[in-house]
Amino acid sequence: MANTRSAKKMVRKIARRTEVNKVQRTRMRSHIRAVEEAIAGGDKAVASAALREAQPMIAIAGQQGFIHKNKAARKVSRLTLRVNAL
Repeated sequence: MANTRSAKKMVRKIARRTEVNKVQRTRMRSHIRAVEEAIAGGDKAVASAALREAQPMIAIAGQQGFIHKNKAARKVSRLTLRVNAL
């Protein structure tokens, strides 16, 4: 358990940031899942629309550090390839 004032404050800050990060990460994963379901459905128009919505979410996650920047780029790239292959 934290003993100093600064350590107690850091515990509070970390708890707040964890909640924010969790929301952002969940939102990103939901958008990715929507793209994958559209790809599985085989409808290119729906899949490309879902991908257009998912790309900024994935990019933000990479910029803000929820996931690594290279992982974000790889996700977008692979999803784009799969949508274009429809």
